[in-house]
Amino acid sequence: MTGTYFKAIFFFIILMILLLLFKYDFAQAPSDIMTVNKDESLLATIKEKSQKYQEEPQDAYIDDVWKKTPGRNGRKVNIIKSYEKMAPKRQFDSSMIVFDSISPKVSLHDLPASPIYRGHPEKDMVALLINVSWGSEHLPAMLKTLKEHNTKATFFIEGQWAMENKGTVKMIAEQGHLIGNHAFNHPDMAKMTDKQIKEQITKTNDILEAIIGESPQWFAPPSGSYNAAVIRIAAEEEMETILWTVDTIDWQNPSVSVMMDRVMNKVHPGATILMHPTPVVAQGLDRLITEINQKEYRLHTIEQLLKETR
Repeated sequence: MTGTYFKAIFFFIILMILLLLFKYDFAQAPSDIMTVNKDESLLATIKEKSQKYQEEPQDAYIDDVWKKTPGRNGRKVNIIKSYEKMAPKRQFDSSMIVFDSISPKVSLHDLPASPIYRGHPEKDMVALLINVSWGSEHLPAMLKTLKEHNTKATFFIEGQWAMENKGTVKMIAEQGHLIGNHAFNHPDMAKMTDKQIKEQITKTNDILEAIIGESPQWFAPPSGSYNAAVIRIAAEEEMETILWTVDTIDWQNPSVSVMMDRVMNKVHPGATILMHPTPVVAQGLDRLITEINQKEYRLHTIEQLLKETR
């Protein structure tokens, strides 16, 4: 009885194994083989096309005209991650390519002291530079427009003005805008001694740090007036000196249309657009941001514009 029982169990187990093998071989195996073949083909396609999409990094450099210019990350195809995204569709799709960044060997901070006029000339980003030493009454409207467009700007603030408008300075920072240094009382920096230059910069840094809790890293000389000493002393304070490539010339009180033409005829990848809290900017900022966006430029702070990210 016992022997017959064990034989029955043994044959039952063998039968179940055979059934499982039969099911795998004739039902699942062909589908699995087909999937493997298709995946291998897709993987080979991604590898083959990856060279087409690879770009080498570009080092930061000092241009003869535009001076200190940031580099740009290169990129290479991450074959495994790209394959994982495309595998469900089982076909190559360039929109699903996943890239890894390649950093340049020379960054902006590796270069000697020099003014900065623009971002990388192939970067589809633009920065609004708002120099503030007057025009308090126009700032609320400008900040409202920036907020409505979810756009961040860089405000270069005069130290003396900041002392008298601490609440506004704090509000600008709290809304996510970048705060820069615009000297203490709007002097002609190129005509000052080294001691005076340093005092203008450090005094303003101390005032702004007391208000927003951090010291600015960006300096915009009033009226764009500078010399080698200004650049050197700013660099000694671990600051970059910022100028511009596109000027609204808003202080001449042009019409909105004239200001728009000035900007839109000259805007370019990596552009820095100078403006002030003036009536024409308060009135035309909404249109300006809209038209810049329509050209498919992103708007951000000078800090983001000068980053090596693509």
